[in-house]
Amino acid sequence: MSRLVPKFEDYKDLYRNIVLERSDDGVLLMRLHTNGGHFVWSEESHEELGYCFAAVGADRSNRVVVMTGTGNVWCEEIDFSSFKLNTPAEWDHTFYDGRKLLSNLLGIEVPVICAVNGPARFHPEIPVLGDIVIASDTALFQDAPHFIGGIVPGDGAHVVWTHLLGPNRGRYFLLMGQEIGAEQALDYGIISEVLPQDKVLERAMEIARIFAGKTDLALRYSRVVLTQHYKRLMDEGLSLGLGLEALAAIDLLAGANG
Repeated sequence: MSRLVPKFEDYKDLYRNIVLERSDDGVLLMRLHTNGGHFVWSEESHEELGYCFAAVGADRSNRVVVMTGTGNVWCEEIDFSSFKLNTPAEWDHTFYDGRKLLSNLLGIEVPVICAVNGPARFHPEIPVLGDIVIASDTALFQDAPHFIGGIVPGDGAHVVWTHLLGPNRGRYFLLMGQEIGAEQALDYGIISEVLPQDKVLERAMEIARIFAGKTDLALRYSRVVLTQHYKRLMDEGLSLGLGLEALAAIDLLAGANG
């Protein structure tokens, strides 16, 4: 292995909000958490995920990735106080991390399986970007922090949800703060399987082990070809969306402080 390629031992313990475990056949489990409990969206986790996706994607010993949350929740809390978004300079940090978050996820060149273990209200576009998405019967999807809170849904949500749901249904979802439960998500084609909460990760790992029996090139090139369209959509829309989200948010804050 090239000395320039990251080794698992070098990055597996770097992240305070992500537990990384890898089996001998190259199946990498990413478990999102905050202080060992339910995953809370924060400035730190926003930053960490992008860097973690980059490291995972660069390590060619990772052959399949399984991503899940902790307990019975994917993510339904946010620490607003951790974000500093009053000035363009402060937004520049979030703008950078926001672009890397999704581009680095899509840049992982092996299959990504998401085991959605419960409600996903904050950044639900992340789990549904998986190649295989399996959800608990207790799961639901909602874009909670954006338009219903007075913020533009421009950090990739506008790309993912209008693609998955279609233009009109996607806009309704984003503008109305719609909650989509597991069975409805299955009917809409957002996810592929619904299982009891305690069976979701088990099923994801079962699929991962089947995938791990394929050749490296079959795994890598299948992921590349199946994410190419999403990458183009992100290239076209993500930076614009983040920029407009920043402008509207600064305007909202100025009015509140007015």
